[in-house]
Amino acid sequence: MTDDTDGPEHTEALSRAIGDRYLTYALSTIMHRALPDARDGLKPVHRRILFAMRELRLGSNGGFRKSAKISGDVMGNYHPHGDAAIYDAMARLAQDFTIRYPLVDGQGNFGNIDGDNPAASRYTEARMTTAAEALLAGLDEDAVDFRPNYDGTLEEPIVLPAAFPNLLANGSSGIAVGMATNIPPHNIVELVDACQHLIKTPDVRDDTLLNYVKGPDFPTGGVIVESPENIAEAYRTGRGGFRLRAKWETEDLGRGQWQIIVTEIPYQVQKSKLVERIADLIQTKKVPILADVRDESADDIRLVLEPRTRTVDPQVLMGLLFKNSDLETRFALNMNVLIDGRTPKVCSLKEVLRAFLDHRREVLLRRKRYRLGKIDHRLEVLEGFIVAFLHLDRVIEIIRYDADPKQALIHQDWQQVPPRAEDEASYVSPLPATGEGDLSDVQAEAILNMRLRALRRLEEMELRRERDALLEERAGIEDLLASDQIQWDTISAELKETKRQFGKDHPRGQRLTDFAEATAVEDVPIEAMIDREPVTVVCSQMGWIRAMKGHIDLGQELKYKDGDGPGFVFHAETTDRLFLAASTGRLYTIPVASLPGGRGMGEPLRLMIDLPNEAEITTLRIHRPGGRLLVVSSAGDGFILSEDEALAQTRAGKQVLNVKAPTVLRVVRPVEGDHVAAVGENRKLLVFPIDDLPEMTRGKGVRLQRYKDGGLSDAITFTLANGLSWPDPAGRIRTVSAADLAEWMAKRAAAGRMAPRGFPRDNRFP
Repeated sequence: MTDDTDGPEHTEALSRAIGDRYLTYALSTIMHRALPDARDGLKPVHRRILFAMRELRLGSNGGFRKSAKISGDVMGNYHPHGDAAIYDAMARLAQDFTIRYPLVDGQGNFGNIDGDNPAASRYTEARMTTAAEALLAGLDEDAVDFRPNYDGTLEEPIVLPAAFPNLLANGSSGIAVGMATNIPPHNIVELVDACQHLIKTPDVRDDTLLNYVKGPDFPTGGVIVESPENIAEAYRTGRGGFRLRAKWETEDLGRGQWQIIVTEIPYQVQKSKLVERIADLIQTKKVPILADVRDESADDIRLVLEPRTRTVDPQVLMGLLFKNSDLETRFALNMNVLIDGRTPKVCSLKEVLRAFLDHRREVLLRRKRYRLGKIDHRLEVLEGFIVAFLHLDRVIEIIRYDADPKQALIHQDWQQVPPRAEDEASYVSPLPATGEGDLSDVQAEAILNMRLRALRRLEEMELRRERDALLEERAGIEDLLASDQIQWDTISAELKETKRQFGKDHPRGQRLTDFAEATAVEDVPIEAMIDREPVTVVCSQMGWIRAMKGHIDLGQELKYKDGDGPGFVFHAETTDRLFLAASTGRLYTIPVASLPGGRGMGEPLRLMIDLPNEAEITTLRIHRPGGRLLVVSSAGDGFILSEDEALAQTRAGKQVLNVKAPTVLRVVRPVEGDHVAAVGENRKLLVFPIDDLPEMTRGKGVRLQRYKDGGLSDAITFTLANGLSWPDPAGRIRTVSAADLAEWMAKRAAAGRMAPRGFPRDNRFP
């Protein structure tokens, strides 16, 4: 790249320039935006929000402030990004359906579980919660390092002291460059118990910690149905997943009627979209045994699911809904965090807890050292006060008459000054802070600032008691700084207090998510889903299909759209599934229960399946479990297909016969018999044993009949002993016996001979 300014040119390879700049961007995204810190579990934006609220003195017992003011301060002082992004992050910290232990106490509309967005920041107010205050506790006591903000005018904490393992308690998610993180929330009581055990047994096995941390504890409750083995593996490696289901119960309505009530839905599922999805399943009849869904939620969750009949099994119904809707989801675990705020690493449960405990130890040592400095400063002041009380007359004399009382107090040799008469018997000279009997600058300044009302006997006694208490506290701190055991005992006591604060007496202290074994929901028989009722399937030539109630007379005249006519009409039952074979060689499966009713002209098949406009319907028939099909193309190639293998699970269908235009799928018939009869467009008939055809699941197949001109017209299977039959124009059945068929019998792929006299003019079998 070149610089067009008057200065010297700088040349750099484009690949290196792009690589360096992209690496800088990637590191910035990883460290300052997407991944949380393992110590306090926060990303920079969340940390800055809480710190700005602390600077605004928005404690949990104080008043609320406008969210616009908070996000504005965060943006102006610490986080130079958009105010909308900052407000969204703050609103998320206030949502009790998103955060296990909310860090922001919101007043106003901060969104809901239906997925509605929060109100504008000018309409809402906020303050911190007790959980946020616990994360900030000790910030004034040099517990963590600070760094300059983005413009160098202020300072912000690099990490918060964090009285509880917030990373696991509230979870986190983010997408960086080349890596991501996704951590579920947990119960603080269980986390504290695990930390206590880790303190007592530093080399504890990962599986042992699961005796305390049972698994995630989502704010929306639900039921975890993942196996214990998978949960243990996920926590051991830092990667895995948890299957989470809605919590439901059966409500008795009397007289045999009942309905299902869903009281808790999976984490991060929007209730409104969940209801829409279930309603769509009812509309498309993918769950035919479900009649209706209603949302009767108020402050709690209450979704009502009505079965179609009272004979429906509730377990079967819920199993189908778990399989087809977000009533069951999977939370993917990826414990990728920043260790010491710098190094991204996928950690196990033990490693994350160890990072938190090491951070708490560092916070403890820093706070104690800070307190030690404060005690030393106060002891220095107290010793000066005591000297002043012992020599009060001399002090008053210096202050009244000396031109520079401060220097006089400092340079006075107080060991040579006799005490007051009433103190002479019990006089013990305090140790001076500096020099030989001199007062320090701090002590002299404190004496000069002393109020007159403090010059009383009782105050002197209080000073001595305070000094003795501080000396005792100082000795305790020195013992703590010198002993690892005392340090961990202190941390353990702090964690016990955290457990008491956020335990059973806390509004969200109890575990919300339960555990259960997953019930199998696969291969639910269609008979268990819907009532078996007779219907008549009607499909027009243009592909409009409907299911009329009952078995009507197939010969009666039916109504079709203008320009359309009859295509397929046959009897079926609501529990049947239909095979639709397209000219492209693809087979589709359509449940009869999903067909529209008989009123009107029906609906286009192309709305139910992905049937191309250029494809024609070759056949439409009922699926026979365990049956076999004869599948043949217009070129005379084909094979035997198992009907069970031909079932398609999606709208796209399943490719069965490979054909290439202009060749099309010509025949799909059920196999009934031991021989195959094929007739070409040249009216030549060939009969050969069915065993000569292979059974395949997909392919081009083998040649049934050879043609010099044209192609296959039709093929059928039959039992040779019963002969080959077809109706004549007069409606009578004509049959050619097995003996008479001898001249048409030949090997597969032969040309055949002209069809017998009386064979249908359209060269089609019945």
